[in-house]
Amino acid sequence: MTGIPGEYKNAIPLGQLGIIALPGTERMAQQVDGYITGWRKAYASLLPDGELKRNYDRDSYLIESHFPRFSTGEGKGVISQSVRGGDLFILCDCFNYGVTYKMYGREYPCSPDDHFANLKRVISAAAGKERRLSVIMPMLYEGRQHRRSNRESLDCAVALQELVHLGVKNIITFDAHDPRVQNAIPNCGFENVPPIYQMIKAILNNVGDLNIDQDHLMLISPDEGGMQRCIFYANMLGVEVGSFYKRRDFTRIVDGRNPIIAHEFLGDNVRGKDVIVVDDMISSGDSVLDVCKQLKDRGADRVFVCVAFGLFNAGLARMDAAYEEGLFNKIFSCDMIYTPEELRQREWYVSVRMSKYIAFLIDTLNHDRSISRLLSPADRIEKLLVSRGYRLG
Repeated sequence: MTGIPGEYKNAIPLGQLGIIALPGTERMAQQVDGYITGWRKAYASLLPDGELKRNYDRDSYLIESHFPRFSTGEGKGVISQSVRGGDLFILCDCFNYGVTYKMYGREYPCSPDDHFANLKRVISAAAGKERRLSVIMPMLYEGRQHRRSNRESLDCAVALQELVHLGVKNIITFDAHDPRVQNAIPNCGFENVPPIYQMIKAILNNVGDLNIDQDHLMLISPDEGGMQRCIFYANMLGVEVGSFYKRRDFTRIVDGRNPIIAHEFLGDNVRGKDVIVVDDMISSGDSVLDVCKQLKDRGADRVFVCVAFGLFNAGLARMDAAYEEGLFNKIFSCDMIYTPEELRQREWYVSVRMSKYIAFLIDTLNHDRSISRLLSPADRIEKLLVSRGYRLG
């Protein structure tokens, strides 16, 4: 083909793009669709009129779908238009408790199991007529049940295998709790995408007086499992890294896990420095608040927290109290999972937008191009820091 701009020359998609938004992902899907439609109008302006241009340049790539429920709580998935030969991308937020359904006259919030069942329903509704099927699941379903330490289930591995069995070719997730779970599906595409560039950009946009050097800033991992994530941040910013390790009581289980007795710190002196605590998620908030308190007790100046997913499933009151106490200054969290309005209104909360990045991933994959440069943000981070006047090295 002639006239196709840049990297998309000779790369018109073989499969017509379709995006299916599961319940709870409609807002994100509309934002993603808006970016892609804008880009493709520019691409298509160089194409001759004809069937190819009509299929490529559309007003929307969203595929209408419905998930009705029977009074017993049983459900089904319905796709309202043809998907034959299409390149389908399904957006799924398994942790959106803002979606509800009725069962026996009572209102229930959708659990992760309910959302995963809807995902399987819509895959079944497509009936294998699509050319390629990809699932974008920002927070991985059962991602914290990724390994067996006793006689217990391996839920995440089983779920991934089930998706592959249903015909899924690519699974895209963000900041997986343990990306090694992809070993359960070695012959399927599994992309664990780090939102590091978006996080650093959000920090720079919201903390104008941040000094990025070894004398003023330090990166902290709240546990040994997150060290690799934290080291990448620290290497990109050229600062030191520290870590806590969790001492747990293995004689009992509380809320599905062994309770933490204490966080022990390993690292240089943080006195007088700003610190950025990096983790994959905040669940109840107990762990991160304990880490913040220990850092403040050790003389840290400002404490910023960066997590891909802020669940806050024990409520916001304790976070408000900790903020008023001065234990932390800001919490940065991606907007890829459900964020209630009351959280978005908090002074201490910063929502990191990810829709443009997801749109890039979908658009690139639909063109059958490599997403390696999108998964390796080092160059973009370096350009961002230089553009903000920071010296590197």
